[in-house]
Amino acid sequence: MAGGGGGSIMVLNVAEKPSVAKAVSGILSRNQGLRVREGRSRYNKIFEFDYTIRGQRCRMLFTSVTGHLMELEFEDRYRKWHSCDPADLYHAPVRKFVPQDKLDIKKTLEEEARKCQWLVLWLDCDREGENISFEVVETCTAVNRSLNVWRARFSALIDREIHESVQTLVRPNQLFSDAVDVRQEIDLRIGASFTRFQTMLLKDAFTIDVATDERSLVLSYGPCQFPTLGFVVERYWEIQSHEPEEFWTINCSHSSDEGIATFNWMRGHLFDYTCAVIIYEMCVLEPTATVTKVRHQERLKYPPHPLNTIELEKRASWYFRMSSEHTMKVSLAFLILLSSLVLFSCLSFSI
Repeated sequence: MAGGGGGSIMVLNVAEKPSVAKAVSGILSRNQGLRVREGRSRYNKIFEFDYTIRGQRCRMLFTSVTGHLMELEFEDRYRKWHSCDPADLYHAPVRKFVPQDKLDIKKTLEEEARKCQWLVLWLDCDREGENISFEVVETCTAVNRSLNVWRARFSALIDREIHESVQTLVRPNQLFSDAVDVRQEIDLRIGASFTRFQTMLLKDAFTIDVATDERSLVLSYGPCQFPTLGFVVERYWEIQSHEPEEFWTINCSHSSDEGIATFNWMRGHLFDYTCAVIIYEMCVLEPTATVTKVRHQERLKYPPHPLNTIELEKRASWYFRMSSEHTMKVSLAFLILLSSLVLFSCLSFSI
């Protein structure tokens, strides 16, 4: 792990998000001599400080990405709805590219990589993080092929673990990254082909405007849409089959100097007009009421939790004592089951 002689070498460090870059920079520099400057992206700043890795003096440049730097997509001639049969998408060529909103981050990485000798990857220590690492490697080595690439392994942003990880750098795992590439390609091919197939299959049964531009999709099919598609269709049929019915209710309130007290009627809605009129007339004939019970109850409303993978793993661990890996396996099996049911329903409907 030798550096460039006895002098200080330049090390480009890349984290998965700006907050991690800031936290790790603060820990390694101990906020002594830490300098912050702007990058091409206004959200991904660059932190500079001196550090020693295994006796080698280093000038650390620490920046970040925001999740995946690249996206996977079909070539342009396959992206139009009627450009090919949906089945052709299973063998159509795909490519990875940097989307427009990530070009500033890419330019920052390229500019900083040109003047560095090492590249240290501080991405999350899972397969997804490994895949993002190789996206960063591809971008940086394209402008500097002599970069010495290392991977920092850590599980928490605490001083001891961060200092230990930078002193025990390892090489990134290509196999983990390849596994994510395969999963992304499978998701893309299955999702795109079934989206087109389902929409074209059902467009005659419903009033659906299928545009030639893929951004006008109506029936989306993919990993995130497996469970929601069935729920949306079921809810649609419930709304269509609902028959509105008139009802009556009696509202009562009392005004005083202290404010207005509103009383709730436990019986709720009345669907019998005659019964509602009789009860109303009884209230008019006896305008004075007697309070028989007063109940006071404090209710706290908390904001809803975001529906993301981390929250799912936390709840599964808390309520069912399930590990993160087991939770994701069960979720995947559930999604595959739902997708099979949706596909079976669509085929049955077409027959």
